[in-house]
Amino acid sequence: MKKVIYLTMVCMTIMSSCKDFLDVVPDNTATIDYAFRARIDAQRYLFTCYSYMPRHLTGDDPGLAGDEIWSNPTRSPNFPNKGYDLMYFGNNVSSPLLNYWNGTNGGTPLFQGIRDCNIFLENIHKVKDMEEFERSRWIAEAKFLKAYYHFYLLRLYGPIPIVRENLPITTVPAEMAVYREPIDKVIDYIVELLDEALPDLPLIIDDQISEMGRITKVIGLSVKAKVLVTAASPLFNGNSDYKMMVDNKGVQLFNQTEDKSKWNKALQACKVAINACDSAGISLYYFNNTALGLSSVTNTILTVSQKITDKWNKETIWGWEGSWTNPSNMLRTDSYFITSFTIPSFSVDAGSYSGGGPWAATMKMAEMFYSQNGVPIEEDATYEYNSRYDLTTVPAGVNYLIQPNFVTAKLHLNREPRFYGSIGCDGGWWYGLGRFSDIAQWPLQLKGAGGIERYNSTSFYIKKLYNYQSVFSGTTFIEKRWDIPIFRLADLYLLYAEALNETLDAPTAEVNNYVDMIRARAGLKSVAESWSTYSIYPQKYLTKEGMRNIIHRERNIELMFECQHFYDMRRWKEAVQNFSQPVKGWSIHETDPKAFYQVSTIKLIDYNLRDVFWPISQGELSINKNLVQNPGW
Repeated sequence: MKKVIYLTMVCMTIMSSCKDFLDVVPDNTATIDYAFRARIDAQRYLFTCYSYMPRHLTGDDPGLAGDEIWSNPTRSPNFPNKGYDLMYFGNNVSSPLLNYWNGTNGGTPLFQGIRDCNIFLENIHKVKDMEEFERSRWIAEAKFLKAYYHFYLLRLYGPIPIVRENLPITTVPAEMAVYREPIDKVIDYIVELLDEALPDLPLIIDDQISEMGRITKVIGLSVKAKVLVTAASPLFNGNSDYKMMVDNKGVQLFNQTEDKSKWNKALQACKVAINACDSAGISLYYFNNTALGLSSVTNTILTVSQKITDKWNKETIWGWEGSWTNPSNMLRTDSYFITSFTIPSFSVDAGSYSGGGPWAATMKMAEMFYSQNGVPIEEDATYEYNSRYDLTTVPAGVNYLIQPNFVTAKLHLNREPRFYGSIGCDGGWWYGLGRFSDIAQWPLQLKGAGGIERYNSTSFYIKKLYNYQSVFSGTTFIEKRWDIPIFRLADLYLLYAEALNETLDAPTAEVNNYVDMIRARAGLKSVAESWSTYSIYPQKYLTKEGMRNIIHRERNIELMFECQHFYDMRRWKEAVQNFSQPVKGWSIHETDPKAFYQVSTIKLIDYNLRDVFWPISQGELSINKNLVQNPGW
């Protein structure tokens, strides 16, 4: 039932980067008829259209260009992290990092992917040896991919050219100089393509052996919901920050008046997608392996840490499993890459792929999680927030959460299960990787752990991105492969709650219900009970603005380390305020507890309005004078 994109099924490599304008004029036209002479050839071309899918949650994911995951500048060069580089070094117009416009510096050439989708759509009718229902399905898949690539570019660059069809090879250069289209037109076109695709997409994948990874109706409806929520959000709905973006024809590229009705469209799309998920059997994931004999506490923590990495789990709406080749020509999966970049080294002789991961959670993310009472630690009337960095000795009774009698910071105690399931902290436990008893887990002792390379710069390891069934022993690491979620049900539930709240004057029980389902899975009480009992703002959940803040916090916590936070902060227009704050962690090189548990500033970040949208390369602007550069570049 799961929808996992196997990039290994792609039979053709991604073509070279776009060179002239958007490369919308087809080359190799003499071979197009050959590519569509038979069903098997056309299928290869369809898989080529799939091959442009950006690698999610890897070093080439723009979602890493935020304040969620931090790396270190001495990490192994074999494992680039251009998202981190964007925050550490900044971007540029001469050779932009993660250039998805042209397909350079880690970016996939998405305009070329759109072009290949157009070629497929223009020629699939030539294939004779296939059934019409199958042809219709393939057309729907290509239209979805074309829509998704437009959406991916929109979120990075803002207004983009719409490539409705490829230009004829006889097109003169003056006619090739395309324009960026206004935000609303781009959104309308993306939704139009998705609506055209939906009727011919299957609800689920029946033949999971040979067709796993193909687009389904559930994926299409869920992406449509996210597109419309994005369109309704402040970044793209009446954003005066970009009123200066007017092209040489006088066209305003950002709408300047907020349209609240966009939230109603988003709400309807979210509800339709949720109903489709119900029909497809998609539901919230709970870890359930009774053979392990684990405590309820450990089961809840594993629900948190494994809902991403438990392969084939029923919460995934859309996932994929990619692969890459390292400099030694060793084929590795992307889940291997992610795991090796996040788990600690549990022994001093750990091999180069056996942990010591340089991807660290920032102090801000560690503080984002709720208290054990289900409210922000800065709002909990019973939580000693002002002394959270003070030392304390772990008391008895929390053995499954943190090591007993361990001297640690108060920040590590009395936190919600998602903290312990998402983050590995000094004094904490790490389950699995060869240790399957919850009374004999890997103990984390992280003081003085900084090394020359591949070290964790904050001391907060990312526990959420590993599969507990992987094996670690000394220098040996054997990966249990997992699919990387692009979209899961919890994301959709929270989008629905957000859209519903925005359409109301005050939140209703239904708004709370969709948030409470996520909280209950995390072992927390309802929003109403938690806030009214423990928060210094007990009425907060009763107002639209207060509930908006709660929903935003829930998304940041529930989807943490999944590269969703980056896009959310931007669409809420909260990126400049948050991403410009210093990156902090514990003083990792110290061995004495008092010295270690001092908050250290790792990096001062220069992030401003210019950095919200990617720059178009100067070379592209020199070729096409009709393109408007994003402000500040």
